[in-house]
Amino acid sequence: MTSLAHQLKRLALPQNDSNLLSRRVVASVLFDPKDAASMDRSTFYALGCTGLEELMGIDPAFSEFQETLFSQASLNLERSVQTKEVNKKLDKSISLFLTRLSPYFLLKPALKCIEWLIHRFHIHLYNQDSLIACVLPYHETKVFVRVIQLLMIEDPTHKWHWLHGLQKPGVPLARGTLLTHCYKDLGFMDFICSLVTDSVKAYSGFVRDGHCPQLRVIFSFYASTIVSALDAVEKITNSIIAKLLPFVQLGLKSNLLDYAAATYMIVCQMAVKVVMEDHLVDSLTVQLCKCLHRRPQLSREGLSCIIILLQNQKEGVVGPKAFGYLCAIPTLVSTLQSIATVHDISPLLRYLLPHLIHSVMAQDEFESSKIILLSRLLLEEYVSCSSELPSDRISALNQKIQSTVRQFESRYPCALDVALENHVKNVSSDHEKSVLHQFISLTMSCGKYQILPDSDTSLMLSLNHPLASVRNMAVDYLKEILTSEHVCIFYMNIQNEFYTLRRRKLSFIWFVFHRCPVLKEAVQVLDDPRITEGNPDLKAQISWELLPFLVLTNATPECVELQMAYCVADSTLLSQNPLTHGWAKGKHCCCFTLKRCKLKISVSAILQTQALYVGKALLCSQPVKTLNVLASGSSPVVPSLLVCLCSGICEVRRAAIAVLHSLSGVVSSPYYPLVENLLKSSEEIIADPSYLSQALSKIYEEGLLLKDKKKKLLPCCPAYTCKTLLRALQDVHGEPILAVLLPAVERLLEQCAPDSCTFLPDEAHLLQLLLSKFSEASAPLLVKDPRCLEVFIRALGTSAKPYPTMPSFQIIALEQITKPFFTALGDEKIQQKILSVLFDLLVGNKNPACAQTVNGVFRAIAVDAELVANELMPVDKQKVTATVQQTRRSKMQTRKTQESSGVVPEENVVSWPRVTLILELLQHKKKLRRAQCLVPALFNLLSRCQEPASAEQENLEYTKQLILSCLLNVCQKLSPDGGPISQDVLEEDKFNVELVVQCVRLSDMPQTHHHALLLLGALAGIFPEKVLHNIMPIFTFMGSNIMRLDDTYSFQVINKTVQAVIPALIKAHEGGSAQSEGHMETVVSHIVHVFVDALPHVPEHRRLPILSQLMNTLGPSRFLWVLMLLLFKQHATQTSVSATGPEKEAVVERDQEFWISVCCEFEVKEQLSSMIRILQYLMTLPQDKEEGKNCAVKKEETVSDVIFNVEAHSGKDLRHFKFLSVSLMAQLLGSDRFVGKVGLALLEEVLRYIHAVARCVEDNADKPTAKFWRALLSKSYDILDKVNALLPMDSFIMVMRGLMGNQLASVRRKAMELLNNKLQQRTQWITVLLELIGVLLKIVGRSHGKVTAQEEVELAINRQTALYSLKLLCRNFGSAHQEAFVPVLKKAVELVANKEEEKNVMGSALLCVAEVASTLKALAIPQLHSLMPAVLDTLKERKDLLNNEIYLLSAVTALQRVSETLPHFISPYLEDTISQVSITKRLTSCPQLSVRLSSLSTTLATKVPPRVLIPTITKCYCTMVDAQQNRLGPLMIILKEHITHMEKDQLNNHQSELTSFFLSALDFRAQHCQEGDLQKTGEIEGYVIDCLLVMVMKLSEVTFRPLFFKLFDWSKMDGASKNRLLTFYRLADSIANKLKGLFVLFAGQLVKPISELLRQLNISHTDGDDDDKDNVTKSSLLLQHALDCLHKIFLYDTQRFLSKERADALLGPLVDQLENMLGGDEIYKTHITKHLVPCIAQFAVAMGDDSQWKVLNYQILLKTRHSSPKVRFSALVMLLELASKLRENYMVLLPETIPFLAELMEDECEEVEQQVQKVIHEMETILGEPLQSYF
Repeated sequence: MTSLAHQLKRLALPQNDSNLLSRRVVASVLFDPKDAASMDRSTFYALGCTGLEELMGIDPAFSEFQETLFSQASLNLERSVQTKEVNKKLDKSISLFLTRLSPYFLLKPALKCIEWLIHRFHIHLYNQDSLIACVLPYHETKVFVRVIQLLMIEDPTHKWHWLHGLQKPGVPLARGTLLTHCYKDLGFMDFICSLVTDSVKAYSGFVRDGHCPQLRVIFSFYASTIVSALDAVEKITNSIIAKLLPFVQLGLKSNLLDYAAATYMIVCQMAVKVVMEDHLVDSLTVQLCKCLHRRPQLSREGLSCIIILLQNQKEGVVGPKAFGYLCAIPTLVSTLQSIATVHDISPLLRYLLPHLIHSVMAQDEFESSKIILLSRLLLEEYVSCSSELPSDRISALNQKIQSTVRQFESRYPCALDVALENHVKNVSSDHEKSVLHQFISLTMSCGKYQILPDSDTSLMLSLNHPLASVRNMAVDYLKEILTSEHVCIFYMNIQNEFYTLRRRKLSFIWFVFHRCPVLKEAVQVLDDPRITEGNPDLKAQISWELLPFLVLTNATPECVELQMAYCVADSTLLSQNPLTHGWAKGKHCCCFTLKRCKLKISVSAILQTQALYVGKALLCSQPVKTLNVLASGSSPVVPSLLVCLCSGICEVRRAAIAVLHSLSGVVSSPYYPLVENLLKSSEEIIADPSYLSQALSKIYEEGLLLKDKKKKLLPCCPAYTCKTLLRALQDVHGEPILAVLLPAVERLLEQCAPDSCTFLPDEAHLLQLLLSKFSEASAPLLVKDPRCLEVFIRALGTSAKPYPTMPSFQIIALEQITKPFFTALGDEKIQQKILSVLFDLLVGNKNPACAQTVNGVFRAIAVDAELVANELMPVDKQKVTATVQQTRRSKMQTRKTQESSGVVPEENVVSWPRVTLILELLQHKKKLRRAQCLVPALFNLLSRCQEPASAEQENLEYTKQLILSCLLNVCQKLSPDGGPISQDVLEEDKFNVELVVQCVRLSDMPQTHHHALLLLGALAGIFPEKVLHNIMPIFTFMGSNIMRLDDTYSFQVINKTVQAVIPALIKAHEGGSAQSEGHMETVVSHIVHVFVDALPHVPEHRRLPILSQLMNTLGPSRFLWVLMLLLFKQHATQTSVSATGPEKEAVVERDQEFWISVCCEFEVKEQLSSMIRILQYLMTLPQDKEEGKNCAVKKEETVSDVIFNVEAHSGKDLRHFKFLSVSLMAQLLGSDRFVGKVGLALLEEVLRYIHAVARCVEDNADKPTAKFWRALLSKSYDILDKVNALLPMDSFIMVMRGLMGNQLASVRRKAMELLNNKLQQRTQWITVLLELIGVLLKIVGRSHGKVTAQEEVELAINRQTALYSLKLLCRNFGSAHQEAFVPVLKKAVELVANKEEEKNVMGSALLCVAEVASTLKALAIPQLHSLMPAVLDTLKERKDLLNNEIYLLSAVTALQRVSETLPHFISPYLEDTISQVSITKRLTSCPQLSVRLSSLSTTLATKVPPRVLIPTITKCYCTMVDAQQNRLGPLMIILKEHITHMEKDQLNNHQSELTSFFLSALDFRAQHCQEGDLQKTGEIEGYVIDCLLVMVMKLSEVTFRPLFFKLFDWSKMDGASKNRLLTFYRLADSIANKLKGLFVLFAGQLVKPISELLRQLNISHTDGDDDDKDNVTKSSLLLQHALDCLHKIFLYDTQRFLSKERADALLGPLVDQLENMLGGDEIYKTHITKHLVPCIAQFAVAMGDDSQWKVLNYQILLKTRHSSPKVRFSALVMLLELASKLRENYMVLLPETIPFLAELMEDECEEVEQQVQKVIHEMETILGEPLQSYF
């Protein structure tokens, strides 16, 4: 194979496979390919559906494919022509089905389904991977080989070529081959693994409890293949591991047990075969443990897998993570025990046990329940083993576990005791007791449980026995057995019972200590410097552990405690400790003991209590003099005891109270009253730790806690004591307290220097507590003592923050400024000072926490507004009481000063950052007294903001907004309801509205505008007169700025301003004089004008809401008409002027729609009143502007002047304005949204206005403006139409009746037009309209008097209108009131029958007839004898018809409707009707008329029965065939449609009649064809053939066969001319085209006649003397039809029609046609290319025989040697077409063809030579082989 062929083969697509087109061999699994080729598609489909149904019986899940792959629609689906998306979806469905099918593949139903998929969807070509995945698990079966044999895998590069060797021998795939390919081709390994994942996904919805039976075969194949492949491969590479790992992870995560088990097997095989990386082993182990945790059902298999993995991999590479998951397995121990009986589990134990021990040891404290459980298990296991082992092995066991038992006991002694006690309760036998005693002997506590000889119980139980005698006996026993070597163990075990035993037998304890010199030796050992060398922490720990031995309860010299204390005190460790350095024996022990309560160390409550009781004992033994010293003000004893009273432990407080009792008698002590009062509440203090604060507060209120004592209390105490004392004094507040504490505050604040802020934590907390004493009770001291104020202000400025966990001192001080504190200050100067400091902090401090705190403080306190105002003013302006005039005056003086000096004084400079911050605070300030005091200061600042100097220095827009917002807040605070304010509260002069307006004008910021407008809205309600003087500038600005913004906030500002300002203005002028109210309306009109002018710049979606809100505020009934007229004026004078050309109409339409939307926002009553006002206003306008007249007198402006000033606009503008006004009203009244009733006032005004306009029409008839007035009158009539449309039906009918009786024809016509409009609207019909029929019939009747020509025209129009009205009435009411319309039909028929009637009236009458006749149905039959002749007569008057298409259309419509309604009664007129339809259809060119004529033809064809229509058509044909041949086409169309709608029985009944008719009609060419008129003949013949084909298609084979042979005999009847042959073969060609393959059944009789005909028509074999042009043309046509007929026979041949005899009969005549030059060169060329070449090529395909192909090819080759170059050229064309049809089959014909082509390559004709080259090139392309080598 050449390289080109190889590439082409690789690029070949499945759909190009020639086997798909061949039916000789068909791919099949169940059948032999040749047998399968003989089976049709329906057989395969039935087979597949059967298989699917059987599968559904096994597994109902297959039902989802019933509507896709096995649906009826799949029969006609050819995937090779489908789009990529369709094929992709199909592949997905096929893949899913094959995956689901795989478990059932060996079943017969599965093979049936695959057979259908192969046959219909060619899955062996398109879905090879899915098909192989389905069958691969069964690779050792013969069915697998059968499927593989279907695949096209011959190409060595093909993915599945390795299976090619199985196809020819047909042997199954060996397992060894499969395994070898698996580990050699990792792509195939991936395919197997993916097969599993796809199957799992496909069956994901069928998993139950971790099982899916359908997937077992897949998992088995997967495990066996992969495990065996891993075993077979010599070395497992990283590539193999990398390929398998993702699928291993999926398997371990899967909830399918079989999948997980298969994965375990693969992991085991990997572990055995290869040493993996450490991290991989760790990861696999973790995943396996997770898997076990999720699926305990496979715990044995999973643990076995882990054991194998750990056994074969490096030890110690698995991390601790897997241990956690292992511990979570509930059956771990039992499963391991089970495995251990068979296999070695030591690899897992080597990993598990170290982690287990580490986990136990690392845990600080087990849960008590778990420890007790462990203790019980330990004891029970020992007892169990001891019972089973012989005595000699028990001792060995004891030696092994003794260390373990003692370690456990040392860690958890209590748990072991509990376990022993519980076990003792269940001991019954002596053996059990013996075993228990053996276990106890293993513990360190064996002494406790040693059995006493006298009491028969343990030592421990005897020591705790309720009988004193037993306890004494136990103690005596201890004294006897106690020796020096037992001391340490005894002490270690007995110390837990120390305190309990001490109460019962203290002497014994001290006896023990006395007998234990080892303790002193232990102290000496600990005192050795070598132990603590280099470890100061250990040294400190030993020191604190030894300190408790210094606590004494007995000071006698012989006391063991004292001796131990001496020993400890003499140690180097304590002598070096600063706490015990120089410690002396005696009373200092008491001080030391009490000081222990205050140490900044962690002291246990027991030690603290001990110290207090020791102190009490010592105090009780001290003389009075010593007690006076200890209770003096300089002594720390009492403060230390107060600290102990604050303890949270009850026993400490109880001990402290006991010590205080010892000092209660010291009268000279300054603490005596305090101590006495506290002792009275001792019980409460002991019970409640918080009670001390309450007690001290009560004592302070009673005056017993004096400040001089306080002075002595604090200085002598360290910070931590003072801190605790102040916490106890937290409820004690007041000026004396603050005065006493002030020096301490000062001292601590001095430490807060920024460069040296060194605070201990206790000092920081102390200062925090001291600052808390600045409270409401102590606030007056700030007023009385300037030093106190100074200290507080200093604290406010102290930003130091010594520790992150506590706030800064500044924050603490700020938090003291509460509302009560600030109010308690009282003095405004002090409040001013503090307020100033707060604002300064806000400006200068960069700490956000400070700013937030200041904000909160200011918001909480109640402030007088004057204080804030003073802060807002410059330094020299402390008093803020000036009015606006005074402010202006001072401002002018300031400007003069600045101009004279050229420098701005420093004291007048405003600190804008400070002002801004204060204003921000004011935004949310609610507790502000006398808010009006802020107004002058705020206006002063607003004035300063607008000074040029200020504007240049800083951007003050934000400040302006804050000022305006503050002013708005003040207004809302002073007047919550928006009403006026009393002058006593706020003077009007203090509000400078001009400044606010100036803000609006000068600022460029929209936010500033919003704030200013909101303020003005509020001011309008408070000071309406003041705002009124500035109203227009506000709205002018609003129109030019804010309304152009597209945001909700701007919209709200506009609404608020309008709602606030305008109602206040209107309300202010209500009830006043007419002049005042007129002025107000003028002002409001100006405001509306501003809005209208701004409207073009407003966003479109905002326009309607803005105007709606404006009108709702103004009152639409009062000002809507003003708005509408201003909108009209704007359009007339601005919008329409700017628009040009076609834009004008669009602009007008858009604006009118918007105006209607505006109007419809309001009630109909308001709209009507507005229209009335508009009409009234239009009445006031002059007819036209009088040029040259100017009004010299200036009068006061009115609303009319604001709306439309005639003097300011041209006459054209005035007329346009009027026209728009009237047009809008007409549009509005016609709008769907305008509903409701129209008031009488509106109707009167409309009539009045129409009357006025009519006069103007008469007056201006000869002027240039006449056209305008006529148009205006027409629009006015539109208004009247719309008004009448709104009238109730009863009123409407009454009016119409009156108007139709009017003498004026125009009025009557207008009334009928109004009626027609009403009827066309199809509203709710009222039958009273039928009363108008009589009136209308009178109008229809012709007048008998003399009338002028103009009046005649008017009357004709009225009659047409009346007929139209009757038609509409009949359409709406005729079906329910047929009798009422019988006179209408009679009258209409009279008009139609009157030939002298005017044609337009007659046309209207015909339309009326059509409507009434179709409605009356049977009631119209009596009029048919008059109606049908009259209508048919009208159609015969062709001159009138052609000149008046409407008249013709009316006549055809009448005829069609009558024919449709009464088809069984028109038979007498049917022939004329058909004749007229045929004529008219030929003449018309009007599309509408053509449609109506087609409808009439359809009516005749479908409604008239065959028994009537067929004879009539036959008569018509006989009449038309000679002289009226042009009518035959429409006639045949009627017959064709009639046959189409005929039932089968009807056709059978009339077949003979139709056959006779068609034989006659087909003879048209022979009987009636004129010389030179072949085209017309062919056209008529075509109509007949088309009609006959319709009948043929409705016949059966039985009925068609005799008809065809009858036609065949008719064509060759004796004496038959060539014309009949031409007609027959044209008919045969058409029939063959329609019947396709069915026609071959009847074509056998045509072979010989056509063969003979071809010889006769070949002029190269005949004389060819007939030179008649018509005959030559007919012969050419006959030849073409014959060849076309043969071509279709060959094309649709599926029955092997071409036998050898028939082929031989046709071959020669067909090939000889290459020489037939009949008709000249052009006809010859057409004849060859379009008829002969396709026919012979399809002839070759139909032969399908190599031997016959050779004969045909050789005959054609002989023609290449013809003398004529045209024949040679045609032969080459034929050869090329033959090769293209036969394709590779032509290769057998190539050898004999090459010599002929070689001859032609040197042909004398250049065209032939070029054609040869083209043929060779095309053949190379077709055959895929180069041909040049053959030449």
